[in-house]
Amino acid sequence: MTIDKNHVVALHYTLNAIEENGEKTFIEKTDIENPFTFLYGVGMMLPKFEENIAGMVAGDKKSFTIKPEEGYGDKMENAVTQLPLAMFEQSGMPPVGAMLPLQDAQGNHLSGVVMEVTPEAVIVDLNHPMAGKTLHFDIEVASTRPATEEELAHGHAHGVDGTEEH
Repeated sequence: MTIDKNHVVALHYTLNAIEENGEKTFIEKTDIENPFTFLYGVGMMLPKFEENIAGMVAGDKKSFTIKPEEGYGDKMENAVTQLPLAMFEQSGMPPVGAMLPLQDAQGNHLSGVVMEVTPEAVIVDLNHPMAGKTLHFDIEVASTRPATEEELAHGHAHGVDGTEEH
């Protein structure tokens, strides 16, 4: 079956970042027992990622690159903020490198990476961890199937066969 809108896609991938000098830096890889499974065509994935896998079928392999402007955007130097130490009285001070779930004044959820902990504040980078990176994917499609009505209603895949609860 061909990947199409409202299909559940399961694939294996290796993701590397391509540095300015052309070298690849390993980011992550799926394992054979746990393919990456998602609902295609509903805005869950980067549009350029979906564009690259459109029309593929189980067993197809492909490599492609997504530039920062097609992915998570350029890294913004001003996307750094200082969080008051009082925010961490209950949970304790986070270590440098920790990913913090945050919420802005409008209720939007975002994440920040702890860059530094000073006596005055916790300094957090609000850029997406992949911002500014050129992403290189090597993928193999494991399976694709039409999404169930329940998956469409929930807005996400319920596993490779549609029976896993989320």
